[in-house]
Amino acid sequence: MRIGYFGPAGTYTQEAMLQSATALSLDVEEVPLPTIYDTVMAVHDGVVQRGLVPIENSLEGSVNATLDALAHETERVRIVGEVVMPIRHCLIARTQLDLDQITVVVSHPQANAQCARFIRESLPRARVIAGASTADAVRTVAGEDGPWAALGPRTAAERYGCVVLRAGVEDVAGNETRFVWLGLGDDPDPGAAGAESDPAQPAHKTAIVFWGAGTDRPGWLVACLSAFAEPGINLTRIESRPRRLRLGSYMFFVDLEGRSSDPQVQAGLAALREHAEVVRVIGSFPAART
Repeated sequence: MRIGYFGPAGTYTQEAMLQSATALSLDVEEVPLPTIYDTVMAVHDGVVQRGLVPIENSLEGSVNATLDALAHETERVRIVGEVVMPIRHCLIARTQLDLDQITVVVSHPQANAQCARFIRESLPRARVIAGASTADAVRTVAGEDGPWAALGPRTAAERYGCVVLRAGVEDVAGNETRFVWLGLGDDPDPGAAGAESDPAQPAHKTAIVFWGAGTDRPGWLVACLSAFAEPGINLTRIESRPRRLRLGSYMFFVDLEGRSSDPQVQAGLAALREHAEVVRVIGSFPAART
């Protein structure tokens, strides 16, 4: 299977992809892609059969680039699975350095934010800059003569010939990122047929995005979310993002328990459509075992 992932080689996304592929006994052809947008669009254009991108971190919340690409750039790319992986950041340099020698720290903005306290307390004089990805940051440091350091995975340090100065520098223990598998198709839940009667099937989630002209009306969002209360559907996540129209115009991403084909979920979606102008199911998939 030809799989695109947010690269280059050495990112946490690659680690998650390889672990998940091994667990599923998949024979994969890896296709590293430079951005999350490029990964989503490679699935959209049929360049790859599946894509893997980060969507949520336990410290820093949602990965906006993923949400925006799924909502704004395509209507046919679906979330078809998810995997949750612990994230352990390392401080990495080309050669051994004392921390007080480091003048620049580079990494993906999410990694920089997840290690913000460590940077403030241990590298107070270092300039923090953003890189395209954690692996790209390590690759940059590998080619730098100056006292630069990167935040990234140990595998990237090994791949690009660097040394780990400190391990486990994330601010909170138990840091995790949720990644989603992406596929192309019109059916948000292609595996639904017959699954309701199979007790061996794992728990499922359904991911939706909705918006409407009533966002400036008192109680509109409450009415939308209440659509799932009566049929007894548990919402596991809600996030708002700008619709790129004007200030105050938002879309709402919701994850809920159950398949999109379940009668209760269908009832909730029908009730939501009475209030929202647009309701899109962006995936119905097995929930990760955490």
